[in-house]
Amino acid sequence: MRRLLRKPVRLVPLGFLAVILVGTGLLMLPWATSEQRYTPFVTALFTATSAVSVTGMAVTDTPNYWNDFGLVMITVLTQIGGLGILTGASLVILVVSRRLGLRNRLLVQAETAEFGLGDLRRLLLRIAATVFATEVLMTVLVAARFRLAYEYTPGRAIWSAVFHSVQAFNNGGFSLYTDGLVAFSRDPWVALPLSLGAIVGGLGFPALFEAVREWRQPSHWAVATKLTVWGSLVLIVGGFGYLLLAEWGNPYTIGTYDAPGKVLASFTQIALSRTGGFDVVNVDRLTEESYPMLIGLMFVGGGSASTAGGIKVSTFFLLAFAIWAELRGEPDTTVGRRRVSSASQRQAVTVALLSVALVAGGTVALIAMTANVRVYAALFEVTSAFSTTGLTVGLTQQLPPPAQYVLIALMYIGRVGPLTLGSAIALNTRRRLYRYPEEQPIVG
Repeated sequence: MRRLLRKPVRLVPLGFLAVILVGTGLLMLPWATSEQRYTPFVTALFTATSAVSVTGMAVTDTPNYWNDFGLVMITVLTQIGGLGILTGASLVILVVSRRLGLRNRLLVQAETAEFGLGDLRRLLLRIAATVFATEVLMTVLVAARFRLAYEYTPGRAIWSAVFHSVQAFNNGGFSLYTDGLVAFSRDPWVALPLSLGAIVGGLGFPALFEAVREWRQPSHWAVATKLTVWGSLVLIVGGFGYLLLAEWGNPYTIGTYDAPGKVLASFTQIALSRTGGFDVVNVDRLTEESYPMLIGLMFVGGGSASTAGGIKVSTFFLLAFAIWAELRGEPDTTVGRRRVSSASQRQAVTVALLSVALVAGGTVALIAMTANVRVYAALFEVTSAFSTTGLTVGLTQQLPPPAQYVLIALMYIGRVGPLTLGSAIALNTRRRLYRYPEEQPIVG
């Protein structure tokens, strides 16, 4: 155990794999389903992986296939997955920071800003308190709305609110309703708490804690916090405006809503499309021009050390700043009067290109294994699985078992891969006492 704790790059993937296998075994039991029958292995494995990786994709009709025990298990697996991601990321950051040498350790501490290099206990307690406080607040607001406006029984209102609050904050996408949250797309008392909870959960604890502590002086934020917070705002606002215009007249999504309803439904869908995975409108009935935007948002994902997947907002905007500096002929990439190291830029390029390769390979595999599948539909499902978002155009439930295994692998890799890869790159940093002669090959 001591060896594993010294090497969190191994501990985190093994921990997630162990929870997935235990969850698979429990979901295979007959008393987890509505019809009291054994669940096929691939179905149980897909569901457990989706829950632990906080994806929310399903190959079954979740509210009708699983009974109360099965739904409780999905909730518990999602909560374990969310807390595991946050605590695992905390362990990785703190352990990696100890292995980087004094100079790099001070840089890491400056980026996290909130905690000392060894203050793991206080960090984990604060993360747990933030998670449960946010989920309780969402539960109270949503449960009250269900009870007062929809005349749910107290037990049903609380259970439905707890289930969706856990899913929202942990950026899962399972729902107790077959059509997701479409029925509540114009209800701000349900849509907004869940949307805001998903946004908070998708920021990541370093950015969230520093932004709260230094909210009066955003200029003092670390580069990672600036990229995550302002980058998330740009993606949400830009995606919201794009989706609102693209779907304004679509009668199958928001075309029949009044103006406030269209605004609320579009905002909620974008807030949940980046990370959460709930259907607020009928995703399989969107206009063709909406899909590329949603695929892009899912691929980028949320903040580092958060419950969200994707290549991460900071990675995407760091690459954007690097491209801008190159186009302007600047010798350095700067963000907010801070020069970004070349090592960080190389790490961002590595993560982004490997992610593109995984999504492209998964898409090709899905097309090869599934008959009569459209390319954009396969790309959408693969991106959703890799980014652990959970949105679907209806293809997942139609996939043959081999294709389901492809999505299972992508969900697992998308959950633990970026964290493992990033820490592995950081730990593998070398310092040479010599440099080779420089040469500039032709580019373009």
